[in-house]
Amino acid sequence: MIMAEANYAPQPLKGWYWLGAIATLAFMVIGVLGYLATVTADPASVPADQQALMAAMPKWQTAVYAIAVWSGLVGAIGLLLRRRFAVPLLLLSLIGAVGTFLPFAIVPRVRELATESNGVAAVIVVGLCWTSFWFARHSAQRGWLR
Repeated sequence: MIMAEANYAPQPLKGWYWLGAIATLAFMVIGVLGYLATVTADPASVPADQQALMAAMPKWQTAVYAIAVWSGLVGAIGLLLRRRFAVPLLLLSLIGAVGTFLPFAIVPRVRELATESNGVAAVIVVGLCWTSFWFARHSAQRGWLR
């Protein structure tokens, strides 16, 4: 059961909050850099198997990827500023991350070309996005976000 935010009285900010906020920002910056590398990559410069995977991806996947990384970056900045808007933005980032990897499950050609490392990356990224969202929600519940 998820507890409502009203069940918590404001608590003193813990020192580890800043470590979590900085780690979230670092993860989101890596995501943005990965996105930029993906959308600016010359398909001819990558190995043939990656070219085939890039060609098989549906066009909407790039838009969902953009939503995931940019909302995550702004949400992470919100954590550093201790703002409540971080919570819905990090939820949007989590949903976007799930959507980014959705073609690996629903597009037959993508599924054929996917490797085990693609699956591992998906689990790690979605797990870290979930952790970032949980951290923001936890922080809001504790009264650490304004």
